[in-house]
Amino acid sequence: MAKNYFNRYVWLIDTINRAGHITLADISRKWEDSSLNDEGGPLAERTFHNHRIAIEDTFGIEIKCDRSLGYYIANSDDLEGDGVRQWLLESLSLNNILNETKDMRERILFEDIPSSKRWLTVLVNAMRDGKAVEMTYKSFWRGEETTFIAHPWCLKLFKQRWYVLAKSEEYDEPRIYSLDERMLAITLTKKALKVPSKFNAREFFSNFFGIFIGRDYKPERIVLKVEAYQVNYFNSLPLHPSQRLIESNEAYSVYEYWVAPTLDFRQEVLRHGPTVEVLEPATFREEVKDDIMAMVALYKD
Repeated sequence: MAKNYFNRYVWLIDTINRAGHITLADISRKWEDSSLNDEGGPLAERTFHNHRIAIEDTFGIEIKCDRSLGYYIANSDDLEGDGVRQWLLESLSLNNILNETKDMRERILFEDIPSSKRWLTVLVNAMRDGKAVEMTYKSFWRGEETTFIAHPWCLKLFKQRWYVLAKSEEYDEPRIYSLDERMLAITLTKKALKVPSKFNAREFFSNFFGIFIGRDYKPERIVLKVEAYQVNYFNSLPLHPSQRLIESNEAYSVYEYWVAPTLDFRQEVLRHGPTVEVLEPATFREEVKDDIMAMVALYKD
């Protein structure tokens, strides 16, 4: 796909998505003002329909026409329930904004995701083509590197790092591998990819906060007390999908979670400092307390 056409598709998706409904005449007028329009003329109807068909083939985004309201994204409800395509729409929208306002690029800052581009493509291709991969990996906690055959089940982005959940032929259970400098090599093999028929990535991670997984971690009822000035942050971006408000007053709010009390969830609670207190269970409260006491000990004169 030529870059010029890709950018046009992005522009058209974003224009229709932001408008909700829009006529072809209005699309054409907007196109005349677009910085992507090298010719400077209106968008021809035939070109529009060619783009519309290409967008459905490439992105799975259906653009249809309502005679009274104009063109719209017909499967928008499906897209909202599809995390990948929703992320795609948001990414395309941002990409379009950057293309339209190139002079603003130096004033829009992104978080770096180490090494993601290097390994994502081969893993996505492996999952798409149903092939296992050979990985060479060196954990932060082990001195030597290891090479093994792995079956990638899914990919997960967490705190600026991409991870792959993969079943190594050396272990009974799948494990998490980071796609940062710990991953030294990934090559496609001719071995058939083996993934359980009932595997669902979202369900697999539903009891966890981040990327710590395993049979040893079981979901528990965890109750957090949050000071009032932090409540809006918790309401706007819940720590976990199971978050439920169970008490609220002017001074604080209390939230309930059903999640495994893993290290990364404990670190997330600690990240909020004295504004968040663990009320239940006692074991998790004690673990957080021990971490706090260890930190205090570091700063004793």
